[in-house]
Amino acid sequence: MRRFGLVGRPLVHSASARYFAAKFEREGIAGCRYDLFPLREIGELRRLTDEIPDLCGFNVTIPYKRRILPLLEALSPEAERIGAVNCVRCDGGRLIGYNTDVEGLRASLDELLADDRPEEALVLGTGGASQAVQYVLAERELPFALVSRDPLRGNFTYDNLPGEEVARCRLIVQATPVGTFPRADEAPRLPYDALTPRHRLFDLVYNPPLTRFLELGRQRGARTMNGERMFVRQAEASWRIWNG
Repeated sequence: MRRFGLVGRPLVHSASARYFAAKFEREGIAGCRYDLFPLREIGELRRLTDEIPDLCGFNVTIPYKRRILPLLEALSPEAERIGAVNCVRCDGGRLIGYNTDVEGLRASLDELLADDRPEEALVLGTGGASQAVQYVLAERELPFALVSRDPLRGNFTYDNLPGEEVARCRLIVQATPVGTFPRADEAPRLPYDALTPRHRLFDLVYNPPLTRFLELGRQRGARTMNGERMFVRQAEASWRIWNG
């Protein structure tokens, strides 16, 4: 049996196990299973890999995309530049980190923006997912500002983010877990009245499909996209990595 899975905490929102179970059945892939591995802290990872010697690879989600780095033997060049990992390949006892979030982000932004090019972007959050977002925006030479709960890590906090900044940044990327099931009634604290039909809102959350953040954007006429396309693309990229 070839084993795969997802490590993080909490995992109640995740569709990964269902996605891979459906993939295995649809594509006739035998002898494989994908499980959820909620770890109380990332130090439990080595115990997990010792207990499951047939673990071939796993995905990584909040809050461990950066905390896992010291436990890995190697990083792909892209993961090293990003500074965050969401995919790990187990190679003869060595753990090798990759970042497949960027593939999903590129595809999602291509669809959301099409031929539109916002002058500036606003990225909500400064965690591991945000680092992948920043990497992809930098690839496109699209200037961005960061909003963080920590005043030392962002250009703005949620308490001092001016409406003028929101109005100017026509692309807003929500890269935090706020609004994820089961707390689907929550949304980042923004001056939503500054949004217009020219705005593009991208939420990395895919459960629920319509987050409160996206709903508030739609009420102002903004074009929106959730994280489902990104989720599928990063999952398929992970599968390719695990299978060499």
